[in-house]
Amino acid sequence: MIIEFRCEREHARRWMDRETLSIDGRDVPLQIAWTATTESRPTGLDALFELERMVLHRGQHSGAGKLKIIPERAQARADAADVIVDFTGAARDPNCAARLYLRPLFNRAAGENAALAAILAGDLPVIEIVNEVDNTVLDRGHPSGEIAAGLSGALETVMARTLTMVAAILSERPRIVPQLARPAGDRIGRQPAAYVVRGLAVSIAKEIYRLCCYAPHWHIGWRFNDGAGVLQTGNLSGPGWNVLADPGHRFYADPFPITWQGRTFVFFEDLDHRIGKGIISAIEFNDAGPVGDVVPVLEEPWHLSYPFLIENDGALWMIPESSVHGDVALYKCVRFPDKWERHATLLSGLELADVTITQHDGLHYLFGAWRDGTGGYSDSLAIYYADRLFGPWLPHASNPVLIDRASTRPAGNFVTIDDKLWRPIQDCADGYGAALALAEIVELSPTTFKQIVRHSLKPGPAWPGRKLHTLNRFGRLEVIDGSRVQPKTRAFASKFPSATLSPRTNPSTAC
Repeated sequence: MIIEFRCEREHARRWMDRETLSIDGRDVPLQIAWTATTESRPTGLDALFELERMVLHRGQHSGAGKLKIIPERAQARADAADVIVDFTGAARDPNCAARLYLRPLFNRAAGENAALAAILAGDLPVIEIVNEVDNTVLDRGHPSGEIAAGLSGALETVMARTLTMVAAILSERPRIVPQLARPAGDRIGRQPAAYVVRGLAVSIAKEIYRLCCYAPHWHIGWRFNDGAGVLQTGNLSGPGWNVLADPGHRFYADPFPITWQGRTFVFFEDLDHRIGKGIISAIEFNDAGPVGDVVPVLEEPWHLSYPFLIENDGALWMIPESSVHGDVALYKCVRFPDKWERHATLLSGLELADVTITQHDGLHYLFGAWRDGTGGYSDSLAIYYADRLFGPWLPHASNPVLIDRASTRPAGNFVTIDDKLWRPIQDCADGYGAALALAEIVELSPTTFKQIVRHSLKPGPAWPGRKLHTLNRFGRLEVIDGSRVQPKTRAFASKFPSATLSPRTNPSTAC
């Protein structure tokens, strides 16, 4: 297979500087055909990108940076391409013999200017990959922008996920094309200079905030609920939520409750802001609430979070999120709650976050937020399946089965209600961990997947604060999490009551 990228010579970007495209772990050769520019770019765009490089990216080049083309590499190759991926806005030559002519569209328009227009209008675009041989949409996705710093970072993020989608199509795995609404954006897009200036101002404001406060600072909410919970009602109503106290310089997030051997504990990510690395800790609950001290239960040299728990063959197991280590590891509880031993590696050589497992129609299914090394962390869903917990785990036929920032990343345990399978999801449309979605899974097999988002939940009167990104329940104990302002000094803390919380603090003081 000969792959050809068509790109505009005058607006060559660093992300185009490649001789291969990774497809299913294989580096497939590609050639670049540099074309004449069909549309001018906003005045001073490259200078603005350079300003962002120095200020926002701390001198590091981004994929959106200007590429200096080496003359000998700019010569068109004589090989006739089987697949053309056209990143320009120019019309396709009707006499082109390529079997696939892929055109990335950004909010249904072609070319880099279309991507820039969407970003300047206030949001990242929905990406579609169209085969112009027969005008079919082969894939559709909406990238997450949690690490997109500035205009150049946003463009890099969009192009990174575009390449993810192109590679998935060329793997010849069947694609599941979702229906995604295009973002509304602002009615009038900003000029690039105004966008960059605003981005720099926001960046400076965030740096000042980080000097004064720990950011982000997550906290856990809990309640005893004898009635319908969040998954049944689709909202946060019911008994009031309490906030689990933390020492201020550490945050607690990703709560998973369990009753085991007659005792109930909530396991969670415990991150010391001064170190920046998470461990797994737990606290015991009785019928009145949390009792005793927080107990560290699992630590590795790398960051751990999201302690997914599962019972299997009479034992208790944990799969903590360890995507930075590049694997999915299974730990066995050898003394509850505080002694766990690494038992097996379920998957390796991949970046898979917030792994969550369910059983369905006789198989185990493993869901996780997958990333191919570039772009956002919360927009691509990968599924694996196995006959048993210990594997071997096989990839779903259409991985990644979904690319959508609003309905991908797991946010807690699967739950079966009235024979229907549900899963909580992080809705990252307004930023990482900004909201929750509740989705019913209507199709799930090694070759199919379909979910329908039934409810969306955001912080509000029942759970004030800035974010909402985990939901779990075991028996009467229901838990969520969110974030609040947490000053770094006691002087600041004295002015913010939310900085010192009792185990039963009302969440209205934890904004």
